Amino acid sequence: MQTIELKDWASFEKRLQEIQQVEVSAGRTADFLFRGITDSSFPLATTLERRGREGVRICDYYRLIFNLKPQIESFTGMAWEIAKWPEVEEALQKYDTWSLHQFPEEAAYSYMIYLRHHGFPSPLLDWTRSPYIAAFFAFRSISQPREGKVSICVFSETSERFKLTSSGKPWIRRIGPYVKTHRRHFLQQSDYTMCADFKKVGGHCSEWHFARHEDVTLRDDMHQDVLWKFNIPWAERVKVLKTLDSYNLNEFSLFESLESLMETLAVREMGFGASG
Repeated sequence: MQTIELKDWASFEKRLQEIQQVEVSAGRTADFLFRGITDSSFPLATTLERRGREGVRICDYYRLIFNLKPQIESFTGMAWEIAKWPEVEEALQKYDTWSLHQFPEEAAYSYMIYLRHHGFPSPLLDWTRSPYIAAFFAFRSISQPREGKVSICVFSETSERFKLTSSGKPWIRRIGPYVKTHRRHFLQQSDYTMCADFKKVGGHCSEWHFARHEDVTLRDDMHQDVLWKFNIPWAERVKVLKTLDSYNLNEFSLFESLESLMETLAVREMGFGASG
């Protein structure tokens, strides 16, 4: 992970454009993912990691959400026809299940995204394909960060064929945007990654476990993905949010709830005229 300190928002736009041009000139597609972080001191972590559950067997997490499914379906009136837990447990004892994108299958992925958008601890790290949506999430908090900076992370995935040579170490996999799921997935131009490791624990057979994204991003490994972390002064907050709102990119356009409408109106009427 390369950390880049910037003096203002304009510097971020300029540096991002330079990186995109370099990728295109090298014959690579600048198909980046972006993630906004409200405090530059915060790690790149999933909500499951924040609950202290990194390293859990993927099949154990799947069993948990499989058992919760009847309650969630009863309350929401929705239904997800996902594979039964014993089938998934057996599949995740095979290396190819993860490496060849056989997990999660489409229905399970849709279900996991729905849970993630409603606050259930998730192994999905959510990204957006828009740097401006990422900027909104970076600057949305009114609380000044510890070091006075927010971050926008830019992720570029290495070819899968190189990752396969690095078995035995955690690696990140981009799951993709094409799935039928919660409306916010589309409003926020979302995509997701998961990090996993195929390993043996406690004398058991090797199987897939969730791992921390930072176990990969902090490792200097040419076979892994590329991540830039841009740190931008929080003092740019009002200017950035005002610019984004002029393009109708705000809390309400990204969440479409009554609460998000109230927050958008509050920011427009009380926030833009303040120092932050």
